[in-house]
Parts: sequence; C-alpha cells; structure tokens
Amino acid sequence: MRLAVVGGGSTYTPELVDGIARLRDELPVTELVLIDPDPSRLELVAGVSRRMLAHAGHPARVVATSSVAEGAAGARAVLFQLRVGGQAAREVDETLPLRCGCVGQETTGAGGLAKALRTVPVVLDLAATVRSVAPEAWIVDFTNPVGIVTRALLDAGHRAIGLCNVAIGVQRRMAAGLGVDPARVSLGHVGLNHLTWVRAVHLDGEDVLPALLREHADELAEGLGLRPELLRRLGSIPSYYLRYFYAHDAVVREQRAKPSRAAEVAEMEARLLELYADPAVVTKPELLSQRGGAFYSEAAVALVASLLGDRGDTQVVNVRNGGTLPFLGAEAVIEVPAAITASGAVPLPVAPVEPLYAGLIAHVSAYESLALAAALHGGADRVRDALLAHPLIGQDEPAEELTGLLLEANRAHLPWTVG
Repeated sequence: MRLAVVGGGSTYTPELVDGIARLRDELPVTELVLIDPDPSRLELVAGVSRRMLAHAGHPARVVATSSVAEGAAGARAVLFQLRVGGQAAREVDETLPLRCGCVGQETTGAGGLAKALRTVPVVLDLAATVRSVAPEAWIVDFTNPVGIVTRALLDAGHRAIGLCNVAIGVQRRMAAGLGVDPARVSLGHVGLNHLTWVRAVHLDGEDVLPALLREHADELAEGLGLRPELLRRLGSIPSYYLRYFYAHDAVVREQRAKPSRAAEVAEMEARLLELYADPAVVTKPELLSQRGGAFYSEAAVALVASLLGDRGDTQVVNVRNGGTLPFLGAEAVIEVPAAITASGAVPLPVAPVEPLYAGLIAHVSAYESLALAAALHGGADRVRDALLAHPLIGQDEPAEELTGLLLEANRAHLPWTVG
C-alpha cells in the first residue's frame, strides 16, 4: 500500500518511519511518499528514512516529491503534518502574545489563532488536491491546531480524522508507572484537542485512577507543572495544556524569563538535520525524543491500520461531536475514544461531563467556531471576535491590540490583509 505524508520533510518523519518499520505487521506499507516543498530538507529526511527502513529489513520504497498530486495519487491514506511559516512563524506565535500579558503558545490562545489563520486555507487546498487524485484516501491530520483544522476538513466534506499524541502519551506513561503492558490500559479521556482530562484509568477494566491520585499525585502534578492538591480535588489528570489555563499568570512570567520553545526547537531541528545527513545514521536518533511528538508513530500507524483494516478497535481521535457531548453542537470536533472502522470513527458514549470541565470545553469550542470563520473568510473583526471569545484573552483592549499585532506579523500568509 502507498502511504503519503504531506510535510514529509519534517524532522518528525523519522519517528513515523521508525513506527512503520517496527509495526510492519499492522500496516504493510510498500511505498512511503514524502511530500514537501523544501528540497533540501526533503532530501535529508528521505535519505535517512531509506536507510532506516533498509537497516530494519523493511521492503518499502521511499519516494520524495514536491508534488502533492503526484505523491498522493493512489495513496490509501495521507498524513498531514505541516507547519505554515515554519519555526519563524512559531517564534512569533509564542512571543508576540506576551507583549499583551497573554500566554504565548503555538496551538492555543492568540498564537493558536494565528496558526489557524495561516494553516486552514493551505490545508484545504492540499486536501482538495488529495481528493482529486485519491478520492477514497483517508486524511489523517496531525497538523495543529488539530481540532480547528479537522473541523475545516470535515466541513469541506473530506474523509478526515484528527490525531494527537497527548492521549497515547498519557496511556503509555500510566502503563509504565503501573508496570504493565499498554494494551491492558485504557483512558476515560474527554474534551477538545489540547483541552482534555483523563477521568478514569482502566487497568483490565478496573478504574485505578483514584488509587493513582492518592499514591502518586505529587509526581503526576510535577510532570504537568500543577499543584498536586489540584489533581486530588479534580479527581482527574488534566492535559499538560491545561496549565495555560490553570496557571496562566505563572506561565506568562516563566515565558518572559526564558527563550521560547520555538527557539529551542529550531536549534534542535538544525542538529537533527545534521544527523539525518550522516550516512552512518540508520536508526531514529535519540535527540528526536526531545523534539516532541512522542508515540506519534504508534498512534498514526494504529489509526491508519484500523481505518484500512476495519478493525473496530478503540482509539482516541478528533471527530465530530454528534450528540456525544450534549452541551456542544453536533458539528463541533471533540477528542474522545472512538471505534475505528473502515467507515471512520464513531465516538463511544461518554459519562456526563461535570460543569467544571463542560464550561471550559464549551467556551473554547465557541472560540474554535469563531477562529474557523476568521480563517475561512478573513477580516479583522472576525479575528477580534475570536480573540475576545478565547478564555486566555477575553478582554477588549488586549483583543484589540493583539488583532493588529497578529495581522501585521502574518500579513505574508494572509492575502486578505493586503489592500
């Protein structure tokens, strides 16, 4: 089978290649097509990908191309993992909001909105090309902000599912802490992309989360940058992205006092590309584990394998709400466990969501609707409305100032700002 990756020149790609090599029985890839407009990065990533597969004894052929139409033609699945504007744009997303006293983060708040404005139109153009050459292919979106991008794809009628590595990361950490095989652990995971809570940790069907919080709240909280008292009171494990909400002011102070994550990642990417250029490198570099995206390969391989193999297993994905969370509209995109078959993802029933969580979910979901409208139709007023609606901003003067700053900084990527 042909598997295509849009954004194949990403330094993430060897993570995916490693998963394809290790999980070959789950997903029998015969041709991996890496699609990227940057020929220098593409050549390096394709080279190390070929060496990795050869070293693992995997027969798949690696094809590198800048043409989406050529690369996606005949593909059974197409993964989207692109970053419009590169790390330079991310640097702006993470630092500009700090000028207004707001968290600087690339997927939520003002930075997340800027990324959505740049990304949604590009993704929709790419998806239209994919549909023209591979109408039956599944699009698996790993491109942030995943919830907004996935909704844009679904609204446009594409066969798409959003994927994030947060849930599988928590599941694997829980399994490691319990000293058991990950297959024995499942999560009561609920919310929106990058706005989720784990309300149950099932080990062989029994919820062990209360015991974990009693005995290990300190270490769980430390990994999230939150107080253990909060986890005990919630009775759940928040996504580490909830720190931007639960400790907003502390995060702003920290971000103002140190280099951005974008700067760290840019330096890391340069070192990774140097490694990829070394013909002696035939396995995934250890440095890649610091890049982010842990367990991305396992999540991506499992999702594609289930979609193509009609396995009917349960995975945490980004999918239409329907009536799963009754306090949201049916068209919203949520992140919950779902049954994965050849027909797509069907959310599993979710226990009633407590007001403490439901209020924030509804708030951010409303922002996502406004953000998508701004990305699709442009206009400073739409951008301002989205900023005003986001709980990490939510004030008139910062929203007004950020609108001007974001549009000016992203003018090169937003044609509607010209003229």
